Amino acid sequence: ARVSAKSPTGEALKYIAKYWDGLCLFLGDGRIELDNNPVERTIRPIALSRKNALFAGHDAGAQNWAVIASLIETCKLNGIAPHDYLSGVLTAIAAGHKQTDINDLLPWNYAKPV
Repeated sequence: ARVSAKSPTGEALKYIAKYWDGLCLFLGDGRIELDNNPVERTIRPIALSRKNALFAGHDAGAQNWAVIASLIETCKLNGIAPHDYLSGVLTAIAAGHKQTDINDLLPWNYAKPV
C-alpha cells in the first residue's frame, strides 16, 4: 500500500503476487523445474516441422506429416531411436499385429522385439 503500483518496485511486487502460488509450489516440491527451458528446447523442432507442414500441398498430407512428426518427437522423449521404432512398428503391422493390442506399439510401450 505504501509503494506506487507504477514504480519498478510496485511492478515487481505485482509480478510476485501473480506467480506466488507457483513459487510456493516450486519451493515445496524439489522435482519442479524453476523454468520451462528444457521443454521449450524439446518442442522447438515440432514447431519448425509444423511450419514446414504448411507447404505440404494438401490437408491430408499435412495431417499425416503432423502424425509422423509427433511420433518421432515422442520417440525422442522416450529415448527410442525413431527409425528403429517406425521400422519395428511397420514390420509388426505387416506381420499381422492385432489391432486390439495397438497399445503395445505406442512409443512409451515399445520394446525392441515387437
